[in-house]
Amino acid sequence: MNAHELPARAQESAPSGRRMRLLACANVLGLALSVTLVACGGGGGDGGGAGSPPAPSATAAPTAVKPAATPAPNTSNTSVPPSSTPNVHPVSVAATPSSTRNMLTTTVTVCVPGTNTCATIGNVQVDTGSQGLRLLASALPAGLNLPAVSAGGGQAIAGECAGFGSGYTWGAVRSADVRLAGEVASALPIQVIADPAVPATPSACQGRGLAMLTPGTLRANGILGVGPFDADCGASCVNQASGSWYYACASGTCAASAQPLAQQVRNPVAAFATDNNGVVLDLPAVAATGASSVSGSLIFGIGSQSNNALGGATVLRANTVTGFVSTTTSDGSVYAQSYLDSGSNGFFFANATLTRCGVWYCPSSPQSLSATIKGIDGTGAPAALSIDSAQTLFASGNWAFANLAGYNGHAFGWGLPFFFGKRVYTAIEAQATPVGAGPYFAF
Repeated sequence: MNAHELPARAQESAPSGRRMRLLACANVLGLALSVTLVACGGGGGDGGGAGSPPAPSATAAPTAVKPAATPAPNTSNTSVPPSSTPNVHPVSVAATPSSTRNMLTTTVTVCVPGTNTCATIGNVQVDTGSQGLRLLASALPAGLNLPAVSAGGGQAIAGECAGFGSGYTWGAVRSADVRLAGEVASALPIQVIADPAVPATPSACQGRGLAMLTPGTLRANGILGVGPFDADCGASCVNQASGSWYYACASGTCAASAQPLAQQVRNPVAAFATDNNGVVLDLPAVAATGASSVSGSLIFGIGSQSNNALGGATVLRANTVTGFVSTTTSDGSVYAQSYLDSGSNGFFFANATLTRCGVWYCPSSPQSLSATIKGIDGTGAPAALSIDSAQTLFASGNWAFANLAGYNGHAFGWGLPFFFGKRVYTAIEAQATPVGAGPYFAF
């Protein structure tokens, strides 16, 4: 292992429809740190509302995305139905089969809709930067026959190409009851990656980088996307077909297809009967040297039960199209594209004074930096970060780190290290919360 781990993805925008939030994951890959970015598994995501500009290719240098005009946040939608449903789901960071550091995982139970024919899948990544449940077909038992979701208004099975900065997942859209803690998302459209019911990956999807269709390339058995939006593409896929998203697959071929919202891969939390307005990720603090394992909680709902009250948390309202907030660092640098994302395994930003080993930062001694994260209404919250040498951290043999950071030239990513030692709230678009509708982050 020893310091041969690479972050694989950076923040980019979706090819069409919503912005994709892209996981940066650590991959034990070679004998040098000075290699190029590689793809590894985990959370994709989206933004919200209207369409956003196309993404650069997986190999191209990232380009800046100009956020769309930001509507005034809805602060009047504050009526939250009380709930008594068990809403705490365990999550953890520990050694993974793919030897990936700082990967937050959990178990997910999926059932044939309306039945108790179920399977519980482990090693599923928890990603607050994406929407929707995506599971490898190889992780599902053979007897679990989840019904297919049709494409558009026809009868053909829906295939989906979910794009990430350095790769893609391709598979069928199927319906499942998704059970987490005491919550159930009934008949939820999910993506079954590498589902043999759909033909080989369409050429328009193949051009998007690494095919993340196996445990080795996805680096998990699936992705649980519990980010700030409801559906993974949104209105753009309802109105037009795009080879970047949904397909109608019949007679051994697939053609790009529009997809109604109800048939798109959806955020399971938004589909719960209660506690459906967001999540709270509650993780303990981690020592400067890291930890061999960390256990925490994914709590469903915001302001619906005593265990998910906002309390004194500062609310940072996100752009309703892109999901971005902004970050200003102590040196005066401003990142209009900034995000809070448990699916990224480090802090990711640009800093010319920090020594780099490949794409990771490897300062000769631990460094402390400060920044302010701001919402679209100008509300800001201070955020400090500590950075140690990735070489030193990886050599420790630990799996959870609060001070792992790497380079991103055009956005500021507050990845999993930010979540240690605090409660971080992610509110879903248009859903009522005690301080108005999402999307927003709070901590």
